[in-house]
Formats: sequence, C-alpha cells, structure tokens
Amino acid sequence: MRPRVTAALAAGSALLLLTGCGAADMTRQASPFAHAGGTRTVTLSVQSWVGAQANVAVARHLLENELGYRVDTVQADEVPAWDALSQGRVDAILEDWGHPEQERRYIDDKKTITRGGDLGVTGHIGWYVPTYFADAHPDVTDWENLDKYAGTLRTAESGGKGQLMDGSPSYVTNDKALVKNLDLDYEVVFAGSEAAQITQIEQFAKERKPFLTYWYTPQWLFEKVPMTEVELPPYEEGCDADPAKVACAYPVTALQKYLNADFARGGGDAAEFLKRFRWSTEDQNEVSLMIAERKMRPEDAARAWADAHPGTWKPWLP
Repeated sequence: MRPRVTAALAAGSALLLLTGCGAADMTRQASPFAHAGGTRTVTLSVQSWVGAQANVAVARHLLENELGYRVDTVQADEVPAWDALSQGRVDAILEDWGHPEQERRYIDDKKTITRGGDLGVTGHIGWYVPTYFADAHPDVTDWENLDKYAGTLRTAESGGKGQLMDGSPSYVTNDKALVKNLDLDYEVVFAGSEAAQITQIEQFAKERKPFLTYWYTPQWLFEKVPMTEVELPPYEEGCDADPAKVACAYPVTALQKYLNADFARGGGDAAEFLKRFRWSTEDQNEVSLMIAERKMRPEDAARAWADAHPGTWKPWLP
C-alpha cells in the first residue's frame, strides 16, 4: 500500500527495473548480480516512494563502507518486487506495507522468501485534508460529512464530483472501492506519482485551497504542509479481506523487511546486517527530508545521517 517518489536511487552500477503491477516477467531485467555465488554483492529493491529510498540509501552506505559489499539497486512496483525477490533477482525488500497474497504464495507455500523482521517504522494510509481547511470546517474530518464538501473539492479532473487525489496508479489502494461502497460523491484522480502528488499538494497549500488526498505516515511532507486525517469507518481485522467490498479505514501497519530465502541462509554478513537493520520513523523522516526537500543525493543524505547517528547503526553490524 504506499505509498511514494519516483526518483530512482540508482547510481553508477545500479540497474533499473521499470514495471507495472502484474508485469512480473519483466523482473528478468533485474540485476544479474543478485545472490551471485562467491561475490560480495547485494541487490536491493527500491520502491517508488521516498521512505523506501531512505532505507536503501542508508543500508547501501553501510554495506559498502562498513562491510565492503558492492550494492546494486532495482526499482520495481510493489507486487513485481515480490516476484523478483522470489526469483532471486533481488535479495531484499526493506519496506513492505502488507501483501497477504504474496506472503501466502512465496513464504508459506513456495518458501522462496523469508521474513526479515520489523523495519521499526509504523505506517498508516488514510484520507487527509489540509489542517487549515479542517480548522475552518471541523466536520469535514468525519467521512459521513464529505459529500457536504464535494462541490468545494471538485476540480476539472473530477468532473461534477469531489476529487480524491491519489498518487500512482500502481499503488495498491482501496480508494475506488471505498468511494463506491461508502456511496460518496467523489472521483479518484491519480496525480501519477508521489512526486507529482506532492507538487499538487504544495500548490494547493500555497494558494490555501481545500483538497482531499490519499496520504500516509511516515512522510516528511507533514512538516511542510500540516494535514488532518478524515475518520473513515474503523478498521477491524478482516474488514479489507475482499478488495471489492472494503468499507473501512486502512490499518496501522508495522512495516516489514523480506529476504530471498537462499540469500537469508547464505548471504553472510550482508544478510545478517539487513535482518538487524531497524530504525525509527524519526530516523527515516530525517533522511527522507534531506532527499526530497533539501534535494540532496540519496548517498549524501545517507552519509550525513550515518555520521550523526553512529550509536543507532553500529549495533546492526555483524
């Protein structure tokens, strides 16, 4: 689910994998170095949002500079990344927001992927309005009042309905089903990517215009554009089991890491390091802010964070 910026972390030796959901066969274009026997090379999947970039940037910096590995990166959408991991085309996914179907297929049944432990970051997806709009219209934070504001939130792209802005069409979301099942007078409009969505949010905020958007925490943009969550019907276990019938809020999710099973067993210090890699929401946001807002190169942001926080990352080293 997630969220997420399209700027690639890849540099130099990195090889990009550009796929759409369901295009799993394209994982064959991934790095040929993944789990290459006898080499000190690791290939990490980078999903297209800035938090994922931050994870990989720091892991890459430490693997290369503290443990002497070569690190390649592959950019893939959420579901194709699981396919690539199962096939050994990448060695690890460092931030996953929950894919039960893939977990059953690859962990429980095929046993080609293994759990790598908590990332340490708690994620949550929701619908948000700018806080300046919520302060002026407090009842907008209850989903049952959203139709009252549909006209106010209408855009040229949403036609005669209110606009619910989403990011990339590749994100796994419940938004279209929620709009339908809650009988809301809204249209889901895709910005195209996390970067495009951020640009639109910042423009709305600059002009003090109201908007309703799919968004998520942790995310550095809250520091710049305060937003308030709209309360959807409460999440209960299993309420989102049928994607077509979902009519509840998104869950709060402890974000997880996953490793290729062969790599987890035979990946040596690199595998052990990635299992130990665990940082806080504040740590991730610090690096994300440097990349997305201060426009630092991911490798420079990772170096700056590592220099400032040796007490956090030294216990990750084998």
